[in-house]
Amino acid sequence: MINPAQCRAARGLLAWSQHDLARSAGIGIVTVHQLEAGTSEPRRATLDVIRRAFEAAGVEFIDENGGGPGVRLRKAHRAKP
Repeated sequence: MINPAQCRAARGLLAWSQHDLARSAGIGIVTVHQLEAGTSEPRRATLDVIRRAFEAAGVEFIDENGGGPGVRLRKAHRAKP
């Protein structure tokens, strides 16, 4: 599951606006705003499309590991010469 802070952090890593995320995930801007504000809990299918949009852009979600859940950018793979 993606929590509001992870969503905001992932957008920050990508320099995406809420509109960018909505467009990439194929959802409404109000849905993004409500998720990030914590005013509603989106359906699992909605969270899945948001997660897939972020992952396609290079974001990795980090599970709770004692320090809290988080996000990071995937390392770029370099081709070997």
